[in-house]
Amino acid sequence: MEEIRLQKYLAEAGIASRRKAEELILQGKVQVNGKVVTELGTKVEPGKDEVKYENKVVQIESKKIYILLNKPIGYVTTVKDQFDRDSVLDLVKVKERLVPVGRLDMYTSGALILTNDGDFVYKLTHPKHEINKTYSVTLKGIVSKENIEALKTGVDIGGYITKPAKVKILKTDEEKQITRLEIIIHEGKNRQVRKMCEAIGHKVLALHRSAIAGIGVKDIELGKWRYLSKEEVKKILQD
Repeated sequence: MEEIRLQKYLAEAGIASRRKAEELILQGKVQVNGKVVTELGTKVEPGKDEVKYENKVVQIESKKIYILLNKPIGYVTTVKDQFDRDSVLDLVKVKERLVPVGRLDMYTSGALILTNDGDFVYKLTHPKHEINKTYSVTLKGIVSKENIEALKTGVDIGGYITKPAKVKILKTDEEKQITRLEIIIHEGKNRQVRKMCEAIGHKVLALHRSAIAGIGVKDIELGKWRYLSKEEVKKILQD
């Protein structure tokens, strides 16, 4: 079999995206044939060279799988958690090694994709691909038209101005003093939607990601999952 770059090997094995795999190599977390490798130009031959990540043998899965989970609140989206909290991987029991695509914080529910295809992870997470993520967010207070316009054009979330977003009011309740918005963004900054809402002076009471790349979880119960169809995977890869 033809040699490939080590970061590509790790991506195809579902360890991480190529960009993240490069970081793992530079951090000295990858071994090839028993030796720690930190050179990004290193090449390996699948099936011949032994590759280890954190002292565990890594192999390329011939079968690529793509799973859509409706994440409940209370689960973290990391593969390993230093506090031993419940992970989304506890909800998806398959034999393949999976990684979550991007993150949802512990207190956010909704659409999360898991896969063993590193190139797919890259496509969904790299900013240049501008993959839409749709959120339903319940805020304390009645949001003004001026604040809606601010969210649409971009707000400062701590030294960074967000890109234009699509925002619409789904519901206002004067008696309970709450507003529910739909916010569509294509960025993936840490806790971005929460920070956007804080920037306009409204506390987030509930946050749910209803869709990724137009693929929603409305028909999936919280804590349940399904495989993405070939058509859905193809659509994401071609967009």
